[in-house]
Amino acid sequence: MAARPVYRPPSDDTWRVFRIMAEFVEAFETLSALRQAITVFGSARTPRNDPHYRQAEELGRLLVERGFDVITGGGPGIMEAVNKGAFEAGGTSVGLNISLPHEQEANAYQNISMEFHYFFCRKMMFIKYALGMACFPGGFGTLDEFFETMTLIQTEKAPRYPVVLLGREFWTPMLDWMRDTLLTRFQTISPDDLALFTIVDDVVEAADYLRRHVDENIEMLRHPTTEEEADRPVEQRITVEGTRYGVRAAPKRA
Repeated sequence: MAARPVYRPPSDDTWRVFRIMAEFVEAFETLSALRQAITVFGSARTPRNDPHYRQAEELGRLLVERGFDVITGGGPGIMEAVNKGAFEAGGTSVGLNISLPHEQEANAYQNISMEFHYFFCRKMMFIKYALGMACFPGGFGTLDEFFETMTLIQTEKAPRYPVVLLGREFWTPMLDWMRDTLLTRFQTISPDDLALFTIVDDVVEAADYLRRHVDENIEMLRHPTTEEEADRPVEQRITVEGTRYGVRAAPKRA
């Protein structure tokens, strides 16, 4: 005999909306004061004696020196290193922490610190107020954040902004797989999609790349790109989290 489904009163989910709303409202009010920000992703498991940790710390410092605020997930590993570099350089060091079933301790190098219950609220805040992204080697979370950003840019739901991946040894096999499997064998992406990001080893090169590309595209990133969008209310204009208006999907007629 099949088990009966567990009944959940609709009100359980209805009231949950207010918790979601509260996370967004608090984040909007807190992060809207940021200037030009770069979000940096990477593994929480990277130890402090790892070369990538030292690179991430240096990148945090270099980004501040180039006029950027810095956003991370607020945890240990690469996130701690980037926050530390930005914090000790006297910059704005943002940590968007997440409450997890297993405790993740917030690092000590945040002068703006938030805590999220919902991953999807936190993920939107990573990109909404950023003008570029850098990724160090990481696991599922880093890859998820990278590919979500790629999807927004590829589909033009968000303006194209600079994305730099640090560590050729880590990222080149993924690029080879994308080229050989996705592009060549199965044609699930276009050749231009592989140009939506760049891979480097040097953190100075990464910081300069982000600064240069933000400067070249600042009008597109922060202002309407067409007369049609210039006439829209502010809340309907392009923002990086993917709210750009498009052609509405219509049912296909037989």
